[in-house]
Amino acid sequence: MSMRVLIVDDHKIMREGLHSLLEKQPDIEIVAEAESAQKALKMIEEVMPNLVIIDVVMPSLNGIEATRRILAKVPTIKVIALSMYSDKRFVMEMLRAGASGYLLKDCAFEELDEAIRTVMQDRTYITPRIVDIIVKDYFSQVEKPTSSALSALTSRQYEVLQLLAEGKTTREIAGQMSLSVKTIESHRQQIINKLNIKSIAGLTKYAIREGLISPDV
Repeated sequence: MSMRVLIVDDHKIMREGLHSLLEKQPDIEIVAEAESAQKALKMIEEVMPNLVIIDVVMPSLNGIEATRRILAKVPTIKVIALSMYSDKRFVMEMLRAGASGYLLKDCAFEELDEAIRTVMQDRTYITPRIVDIIVKDYFSQVEKPTSSALSALTSRQYEVLQLLAEGKTTREIAGQMSLSVKTIESHRQQIINKLNIKSIAGLTKYAIREGLISPDV
């Protein structure tokens, strides 16, 4: 039985490269590609992949929130994060979102192939280069439990926060999310109240610190 794979990355060259490499494997079928998390979410129940390989940092909706929503739709799907970022914020948030694997984009294809076969056996695969991050984070949580205010946000508020941090206006966000300006303003005020951050600059810094967007945005 072949593994049905959906590739999600906002860079065309990355999608095409992965497609070309993976389709050479006799037991892997590329069922679709998506250039955004929103598109992936719309097609997930139509193409029904066994595995989603997804970038972590993407515009509008990142791989962390996308993973949560994908698994909410179809809990049996396996998700592997393929990212250029080894920062623990991205690694830990992807794992908390439900990802079964985390790889860096400069890994060899042999490692990606190993990761795919590992997660499809209901195991977790973390590239050895960032295992130390996981271990250190675990012990820091044991010694000093912490709770991010981010967890208090709803899924919609999480998405609005990312879009605000990316520099989108309230009207632009309303159009993109197919909601009214008034609804977005309400979400924005609730975000401000929950995070106790009053400025867009402050929200942007918070989003970078929590791994919603990359420092390059």
